[in-house]
Amino acid sequence: MQRKYPLEKVRNIGIMAHIDAGKTTCTERILYYTGRTHKLGETHDGQATMDFMVQEQERGITISSAATTCIWREHQINVIDTPGHVDFTVEVERSLRILDGAIGLFCAVGGVEPQSETVWRQADKYKVPRICFVNKMDRNGADFFRVLSAIRSVLGANAVPIAIPIEQGPDFKGIIDLVKFCQVRYIEDPKGTYPVEEAISPEYLEYAEKWRHNMLENVAELDENLFEKYCAGEDFTQEEVIAALRAATVAEHLCPVLCGSAFRNKGVRRLLNAVIDFLPSPAEVSSVEGKDLQGEPVQRLTTDEAPMAALSFKLVSDKHVGKLVYVRVYSGAIISGSYVLNSNKGMQQRIGRIFRMHANHQEMVERLECGEIGALVGLNDTVTGDTLCAPEAPIILEQIEFPDPVISVAVQPRKNSDREKLMLSLSKLSEEDPTFTVKTDAETEDTVISGMGELHLEIILDRLRREFNVGVDSGMPEVAYRETISKSVEHEERYRKQSGGHGQYAHVLFTLEPLPAGEGFEFVNEVKGGNIPREYIPAIEKGLVEAMQRGPKAGCPCVDIKVTLTDGSFHEVDSSEMAFRTCASIALKAAFLKAAPQLLEPIMKLTITTPEEYAGAITGNLCGRRGRILGMDGIGNGQVIHALAPLANLFGYTSDLRNMSQGRAAFNMQFEFCEPVPASIAEKVIEERKAKC
Repeated sequence: MQRKYPLEKVRNIGIMAHIDAGKTTCTERILYYTGRTHKLGETHDGQATMDFMVQEQERGITISSAATTCIWREHQINVIDTPGHVDFTVEVERSLRILDGAIGLFCAVGGVEPQSETVWRQADKYKVPRICFVNKMDRNGADFFRVLSAIRSVLGANAVPIAIPIEQGPDFKGIIDLVKFCQVRYIEDPKGTYPVEEAISPEYLEYAEKWRHNMLENVAELDENLFEKYCAGEDFTQEEVIAALRAATVAEHLCPVLCGSAFRNKGVRRLLNAVIDFLPSPAEVSSVEGKDLQGEPVQRLTTDEAPMAALSFKLVSDKHVGKLVYVRVYSGAIISGSYVLNSNKGMQQRIGRIFRMHANHQEMVERLECGEIGALVGLNDTVTGDTLCAPEAPIILEQIEFPDPVISVAVQPRKNSDREKLMLSLSKLSEEDPTFTVKTDAETEDTVISGMGELHLEIILDRLRREFNVGVDSGMPEVAYRETISKSVEHEERYRKQSGGHGQYAHVLFTLEPLPAGEGFEFVNEVKGGNIPREYIPAIEKGLVEAMQRGPKAGCPCVDIKVTLTDGSFHEVDSSEMAFRTCASIALKAAFLKAAPQLLEPIMKLTITTPEEYAGAITGNLCGRRGRILGMDGIGNGQVIHALAPLANLFGYTSDLRNMSQGRAAFNMQFEFCEPVPASIAEKVIEERKAKC
């Protein structure tokens, strides 16, 4: 079947930004101007097309990334609208993994905010080309050039304006297009807002020429032919400028910057044109890299003719069609009714129905072509990050990395009869969201759920009640403490057990030493001369890993340690894998207590925006929560406070901040690192945890 739009005319883009920068509003305008919708939905009245979850409509924020497809200038644009709240950063992570380009959205007043930086670094990680859009140019305090400067200094991006504002704030009149070198005014009437292109007014000519010269200078530096013309004083054609900007953007040498006001319908058409002109198509990534089933590197051409390869990046439980697996097709085509290989699981699965998604609405199609994004039904054993490929040409694509949860609560059903239903519902939710985990505490038999923050778990509990009809009660949130050591020790452990017949014997000698923060666990085998047979080494490592799950100090997981196995012995009759596994587990717990163990707690980075008159009370309150003030920046009539504080002291902070500022302050919080708990507090935490066990 002939595809409707050639691969060169496909764009896979995401819109990423800090919370409340206007991502969903911008997406709504894109859908409206491309004819995908015929009515503008607004986030503040809960009518936005892309915010279809009840929780999103009530709170006016995006929680789950939503995908849609629209057409502009005979190009197919697959758009993913991502959340801005740090608790849902996983949605940005998995979206950026499968996108070819992104729009970085910035508030003209807030500028580069904390989550803007987080998502920018995520895009750096996946090498995603970007264009920038400075939104809300009509707001009081809007400053395009301050935001531009912050993009360059804070994000380290080579941000080059290709459109600049005519006035700012409530006086915002339009933009100057530096590529076409024309002035764009916006005419508002009852039927909508219309751009009118005209010659640049004399009072703005010098200003426009200065910034056009800046743009041409930047593109000339990156293009040899244009550099020669630039040095010769020759002007560039519009086509040459667009081609040079495109090449530099795709190569991530620069980021074109536009501006406007999505809510006022200004600048969005130009943004759409920039997506077509400057962001890459799937065809511009000539091949995708992966590994074969033996772990050897392999490449797959990104063409319709190549064997099929796709990556599952999101799961959704739909009450009407069941489990939806969102995929990005990197090569070949996925055809309804065909069999595909899940190369991570080593099993073949049959594709049921195929949908092209428009938020929560499904449009059934017969196939997904190379470069397209869609959802599949029938893949019950597929999870986020799995590769689907042609059975005759196996490939495993790079998986998606997810951060560990930082906060936990214990939950239980209000009715005993709902216990099985609760576990089934939690299983579905954890399958959808890799940063949400569920486990049963072996000692207390509590069901413990963990997530990225208070709001994350609040949404999960709300979904349990509304979507799955399970009444639940939850305990106080618990901090995800960790245990580590602060010095190196040698330890010898001999395990003997005689119970009639064959006994149990194992003997190990190892060095236990600390690793730098974030390194996890490392096991090194340096046993020489066969003192411990090779077949018992994996059992020793398994015993160490098991012992790390529940540390000897406070029962928390152990992190950042290295075990070097140096010697040991075995018995020809009594030694076994189980004996060495048990011996290693006992040995680690004993060695850990000799190595100056420490309790670690998550430290959060806070960015608080507040009117100036409340700054003193807020900083005082933070110090009372064991917080450390890193600095303060003036912004308009307010202050931005940067601080670090332990998560254990931040529960309920949202309410306290509202009370201190009469509801006028806002804050953003994200995990920064783990550090040792002060000794006096550590003792109290350990006592409390032991009392619960």
